[in-house]
Amino acid sequence: MPISPATLFEHRPAELEVILPEPEHGFRWFEHDYPYELARWNHHPEFEIHLIRQGSGKLVAGDYIGAFSAGHVALIGPGLPHDWIGDLAPGEYQHGRDVVLQFDGAALLALRTTLPELGDLQSLFARARRGIEFTGETATSAAGLMEAIGSAHGLQRLTLFLQLLDTLKNAPPAQANTLASPCYAPTLDARSAERINKAFDYLMRELTGDVRLSDIARQLDMSEPGFSRFFKRNTGHGFIDLMRKFRVQRACRLLLHSQMSVADICFEVGYANLSNFNRHFRIEMHQTPSEYRRQAALPMFHSSDPQG
Repeated sequence: MPISPATLFEHRPAELEVILPEPEHGFRWFEHDYPYELARWNHHPEFEIHLIRQGSGKLVAGDYIGAFSAGHVALIGPGLPHDWIGDLAPGEYQHGRDVVLQFDGAALLALRTTLPELGDLQSLFARARRGIEFTGETATSAAGLMEAIGSAHGLQRLTLFLQLLDTLKNAPPAQANTLASPCYAPTLDARSAERINKAFDYLMRELTGDVRLSDIARQLDMSEPGFSRFFKRNTGHGFIDLMRKFRVQRACRLLLHSQMSVADICFEVGYANLSNFNRHFRIEMHQTPSEYRRQAALPMFHSSDPQG
């Protein structure tokens, strides 16, 4: 008897995956093994391009369930719950099964005012809200580009990303299969989603100021321990931990792209003292802010040196 999405997931709302910005990059590329803690029934506001290098199993995307195998490529749109469930023998572990690329489609389309050619992506992004699986030569070409992006840097990395999007956009209809049905509506817990959105709004609004767990808990009419458990359960992150991550990522951007001193950046991103900032930065980046800036600057000095 075939498994239905209702049997699999309708009793369990998809978890929100929090995708942190990367200061050096306009999109996020990573690979992971399977099983993996983030390989679960989840959704997020970013677009995701997913490549399966090895293994087989079932892709669930909204109300769609279908088989996948090595070479599978899919584009998942914002808010569409999804999961790649591998067929594993007991104790089996697959190294580097997945390659994942995540990006902010709205931010990309907003660049149309200066780069009108990006408007060509609108139809692809609209179709991706139901999920698209690519096959044939399109999947082969997309997989090659996904792999190449992993080792590319700077403008070459961006060029390959745009080439990947162009490849998916120009896929022949027979090589682009839409997944979720037109009538599908995600079964997300509306009340929890509203609370999470309010918590994120508060976090982003107050990020450079005095963020207090008690404030957001009171706004949501919850106790502090209750809110902490709720936020961790729905996002996978502690609220204060996530605040630290966002502040440090903002500091990284300033260290890379401004001449501000470390002390000025400390206060700019919301810290009241330098020692606390340095401690939190080291927790996230495993080095001090000064070491991060110095290390990031090294390639610029060495790139023109024929001795490397």
